[in-house]
Amino acid sequence: MLAVGGELWSWVLYGGLVAVLVVGMVVLSALLGPRHRDRATGEVYECGMLATTSARLRISVRYWLVAIFFVVFDIETVFIFAWAIGLRELGWGGYAAISVFIGVLLLSLVYLWRQGALDWSRRGDERLWRDVAPTQAAQTPKAKE
Repeated sequence: MLAVGGELWSWVLYGGLVAVLVVGMVVLSALLGPRHRDRATGEVYECGMLATTSARLRISVRYWLVAIFFVVFDIETVFIFAWAIGLRELGWGGYAAISVFIGVLLLSLVYLWRQGALDWSRRGDERLWRDVAPTQAAQTPKAKE
């Protein structure tokens, strides 16, 4: 709880200044920002190059699964690094804790492997597999007969 008097008014002043700053930046950007509506303004581009294909490509669910696995295991390395820095202070209790932690990680990796979540072949679950690029049939319009 904030102390009455001494610190409370400084927090209220700080909050008020932040609100004024945010509102001021939004208003100034609306007033001073560019106002042109060229045809090229709405065009999609990446790295200064015009788009050649649709941005609505179907990407395999497996791609996202691997990306999530990477993030999870990448974050775990941060925890292991923090443990390594404090190794001497943690002693054998810390060693036992990190051993259990790494054991759980290895068990989860084995589980994912056995479930086929890391299998990129088409032998895996066909429900999850979609081509990264659209098929040729979807790209070409149907010819009128």
